[in-house]
Amino acid sequence: MFLSQHCKVGARFLSFHRSFVTLGYAFNCLSVNDNILHALTSKNHFSSFASNKMNLKNKIVVKNPVVEIDGDEMTRIMWDKVKNKLIFPHLDLDLKYFDLSIQQRDSTDDKVTLDAAAAIQKYGVGVKCATITPDEARLKEFNLKRMYKSPNGTIRNILDGTVFRVPIITKSVPLLVPGWKKPIVIGRHAFGDQYNCQDFVVTEPGKLELRFTPEGGEPKNVVVHEFKGPGVAIGMFNLDKSILGFARASFNYALSQNLPLYFSTKNTILKYYDGRFKDLFQKVYDEEFKAKFEEKGLTYQHRLIDDMVAFALKSEGGFVWACKNYDGDVQSDIVAQAYGSLGLMSSVLFSSDGKCFLSEAAHGTVTRHYRQYQKGVVTSTNPVAIIVAWAKALERRGKLDANQELVQFAQKLERSCVEAIDAGFMTKDLALARNPKATENDYLNTDQYIDKVLEFLHS
Repeated sequence: MFLSQHCKVGARFLSFHRSFVTLGYAFNCLSVNDNILHALTSKNHFSSFASNKMNLKNKIVVKNPVVEIDGDEMTRIMWDKVKNKLIFPHLDLDLKYFDLSIQQRDSTDDKVTLDAAAAIQKYGVGVKCATITPDEARLKEFNLKRMYKSPNGTIRNILDGTVFRVPIITKSVPLLVPGWKKPIVIGRHAFGDQYNCQDFVVTEPGKLELRFTPEGGEPKNVVVHEFKGPGVAIGMFNLDKSILGFARASFNYALSQNLPLYFSTKNTILKYYDGRFKDLFQKVYDEEFKAKFEEKGLTYQHRLIDDMVAFALKSEGGFVWACKNYDGDVQSDIVAQAYGSLGLMSSVLFSSDGKCFLSEAAHGTVTRHYRQYQKGVVTSTNPVAIIVAWAKALERRGKLDANQELVQFAQKLERSCVEAIDAGFMTKDLALARNPKATENDYLNTDQYIDKVLEFLHS
């Protein structure tokens, strides 16, 4: 049976993944410079960085539940640490827990994934740990019954949602595009086009035709190309229903974040295909969102993809960019790296009706670090995106419940991650992004960084 338990955070929570090290042992494993060592042992070291200090002596009561989806490998280890140090001590929260580890998905024939998605539909807010999507090697490693689909894709389809990649901006990690002072949020339409196509190699001369046969109607044929020699061909599609859902999710998300929305296509070339995207977006905006956008002083604009790329590079950020499937696949990674690190990118799924919200880290399960962890090695794995995933889910819960205290806590938690980094306390990946010659003296291990975030949270 899948795990679904009501967890009262006020109670002491038993960790399934105990750290191999205590803080004292961690000092022996890392060569820490005097400044960091002083910070780690001084309660008041960060008093000068205090901002919007909160009273965290009493736990904040959260009225409605949050769906918690656990995951795999190193992210599961960090997930547990983050909960026990940063979430549980501060909130009286009812969690609806689902274990989406690859072992649990296999033992339930992936029913647990369906149940987790149903819970998000019921309660409206979820937070998810990274999970393994098995390939042939993983199939053998875990002796799985079958090759399970991506749980992210399954949940996204059930919720009719769009994934938005949100950068976490710091002052310390250099931007590859220096002008990007504000976030650029990429929304990707993860359905159809090249990702659900049929393609093949043409080996001889011949005529390529596109044929559509309506139910109860006569077939319609379109000549695509007459091949004089070898080549390649592709046939792809999309659906009005999916495009409309993508449009509504994009408009709803932009409204929720008070950001303008841009949508990019190449409708000058794909006049019918991309033109359909453009027309449906405009229809949804005019009929359902124009008044809401104007009330908030927000704008919506369609741009050609090449023009949009140039505009984005020259901008300071501060907008949502809705992309078709392939464009979103490419631009999300470009934008993530341009903001300094893939470890500083969060991911939120927003349903087309705006009623369901799921946040998670944008990275994977960090297998390489997990192999080190299994050997007892203390790692410097970046937990920022995991902490921010919790913060964004809690902020959403607070806004839906009109719980301003919870909203402030969530915002303070996210801000504490950034403040710690900007004060010079970060994990190895960020230290190397700032200085390729960084040594052990320049970074903290995972536990030390989480402890540092806790200090900022209480400052």
